[in-house]
Amino acid sequence: MTALKAPRRRVHWFKRDWRLYAMLAIPLIWYLLFCYKPMIGVMIAFQKYSLVKGMWGSKFVGLKNFEFVMGLRDFPLALKNTLYLNLLGLILGFPVPIILAIMLNEIRSKGVKRVSQTLLYLPHFLSWIIIGGMVLKIFAPTTGVVNATLLKWGLIDKNIPFLTDGPTWQMTYTLVGVWQNMGWGTILYLSAITGINMELFEAAKIDGANKLQQIWHVTLPGIRSTIVVLLILNVGQMMNISFDRPYIMGNTRVQNYCDVLSTFVYRAGITNAQFARATAIGLFQSVVGLIMVSTANFVTKRLGEDGIW
Repeated sequence: MTALKAPRRRVHWFKRDWRLYAMLAIPLIWYLLFCYKPMIGVMIAFQKYSLVKGMWGSKFVGLKNFEFVMGLRDFPLALKNTLYLNLLGLILGFPVPIILAIMLNEIRSKGVKRVSQTLLYLPHFLSWIIIGGMVLKIFAPTTGVVNATLLKWGLIDKNIPFLTDGPTWQMTYTLVGVWQNMGWGTILYLSAITGINMELFEAAKIDGANKLQQIWHVTLPGIRSTIVVLLILNVGQMMNISFDRPYIMGNTRVQNYCDVLSTFVYRAGITNAQFARATAIGLFQSVVGLIMVSTANFVTKRLGEDGIW
């Protein structure tokens, strides 16, 4: 009897909520066409791909593309730089949106809060072409605003090589990325903070907790699940790095420090029309990223927190 009623219920739900299902169909179709269908192209990584023969006519070569790419002299350097820059960005950049979200939440003036949020969000909408030009004007070794100001004030004796010294460039690269993304990252944390029951703050005040104690014992525990989920997702992105940012900010003086997997793929794969090798590197990054996400999620759940699945 139950088995007969279940299809009827589904038909009833569909007739009742068909508009919602129609709206849901739009993102589903988008994902199928632009996210899942292109996955078929992963098979190029295992072929001696030819533009003339196409994906279905190219010869299958197994793991030879992976062996060739990983045997190149620049691959270990690009891999090391990718992991180091992403790790540095995670360490320096991950706490900043949390701190900003807490500070913005404590601002009582709505006008000041709106202006602050706008100024913090604005860099996220600037392209790296614009940011690269700004970085060059601000941190240039001889004509940059920072060096000129510090020299004028007598705080330094010689120019700081922000863009020409390898380790200094990596720190500059990371801090610029933190500045560009910190405002956008506060959105999720602000949403999580607004979901905390205000009675908890009132109870903390009655118990004599000051503002810092309220943040430590109420705000941070209230957004802990959001912090854990975003941390897991960030760990999963350790192997992925954008192309435009290191390509625009890098230069020949710091080639050994700015060459990452994305620029390596562009140089070794795209410019030489070796699409199979470029696809092999992309697949390698995706597999390692999946392993990192799964490991971080497993460790998180073993520590008693809620993971992402």
